Amino acid sequence: MLFSSLEFLFRFLPIFLVIYKFTPQKFKNLVLLIGSVAFYALGEPVYVFLILASILVNFFGAYRLHDLDDSIRRKGLFFFLMFADLGVLFVFKYFDFFAQIVNSITGRGWVPQLQLTLPLGISFYTFQMISVVVDIYTRKLEKRVYLIEFATYICMFPQLIAGPIVQYQEVACELRRRTFSLAQVERGLCLFTLGLGSKVLLANKISIFWNQVQGIGFANLSTPVAWLGALAFSFQIYFDFWGYSLMAMGLGAMMGFSIPQNFDAPYISKSMTEFWRRWHMTLGRFFREYVYIPLGGNRVGVWKWMRNIVIVWALTGLWHGASWNFVLWGLGFAIFLILEKFIYGKYLNRYPILGHIYVCVLIPVTWMVFEIGDFGQLLIYLKQLIGIHTGEVLVKSAQLFRYLKQFGWLFAICALCSTYLPIRLYKKGKKTLVFKLVCLAIFWLSVYELATSSNNPFLYFRF
Repeated sequence: MLFSSLEFLFRFLPIFLVIYKFTPQKFKNLVLLIGSVAFYALGEPVYVFLILASILVNFFGAYRLHDLDDSIRRKGLFFFLMFADLGVLFVFKYFDFFAQIVNSITGRGWVPQLQLTLPLGISFYTFQMISVVVDIYTRKLEKRVYLIEFATYICMFPQLIAGPIVQYQEVACELRRRTFSLAQVERGLCLFTLGLGSKVLLANKISIFWNQVQGIGFANLSTPVAWLGALAFSFQIYFDFWGYSLMAMGLGAMMGFSIPQNFDAPYISKSMTEFWRRWHMTLGRFFREYVYIPLGGNRVGVWKWMRNIVIVWALTGLWHGASWNFVLWGLGFAIFLILEKFIYGKYLNRYPILGHIYVCVLIPVTWMVFEIGDFGQLLIYLKQLIGIHTGEVLVKSAQLFRYLKQFGWLFAICALCSTYLPIRLYKKGKKTLVFKLVCLAIFWLSVYELATSSNNPFLYFRF
């Protein structure tokens, strides 16, 4: 069930909030847990047993790990839990990719493919379980974790399906005791509405243009239209995921939780390094704290540092999907980060306009690598971007002007909303009546779009 669905907006959420409001404090976690399991079961009725089994294994393992003093037994239990978590993720997400590689190398079908459906949110909730186990093992998390609190933390429906990746310490106090007030509900509703508008009124709308570009065929695009298509997908994936993250923060606020920010206007960055400090910030934090720093971070020599960067970004790419284009996408960012550190990063910082142009040109290209899984089609698209046409260009100047007339206003709005402007307007006017009326208008416009359009994908559900 999508947050941006009429079923969620007018059935699930109102019923849940009424029950949650009148539930005594000591039972709120239980109600949230039951509601979250029901939310997940509506989308994945079979795999709800998988997440519950994973919760039980990790909870009892973490509970025991907290009490163990013997270093050998602690290490053995830790590696067992890591193997269990990563093993489940591998089977469901990566096994078929691995099988294809082995069968391709050997030229035989020795490894059969499982063709399993990817459970919703498995990449997100697996990382949250791993973070708890690692923090207990390293003594970073010293307080004992209890079953209902742990299960609520993992299953909390605002961030269960697509993050943000919340660390246990960030919500530990709120899991023990939190307030539920009308002021929180009002703030949460405003954040949720802004996220809903970003998803429905911007991401869904701009995706129409990207879908048309794909329908035309990449070989038939002119260079300007190819760049417009890349820009359209860049806006779609940003407002799609940023909108979802805002909705998650809003839902969390309604229930008394402070869910961390996941985006900080990434498209105004001046370098790829800065971009990844602003984009999907909780994923970047996970890889920094649980992979990059344990490998030595930047406290090692140059070659080992480059090794660490390559490992982190190869894993970042693979986290997004079991496909070579994701690996290429991740390694591409590793190369950019290394080049920025040793060659031209200082110039990007010294000349901000140059840095902004650099990001605005490269980011849409990287998103094409991310989106187009067929390397043959990807190569065609990249050639179109630089003016090397492999077929007859069907979309010429007249069609380009029609596209600009139809979608130009939407590109302009997306560009403005990619800056700090909406954040500043929110901070300045969030307590005013005008702002609340604007939120009300955004909500009903979004509802109208959901009721009259069938175009309501969510890109990060596939990860």
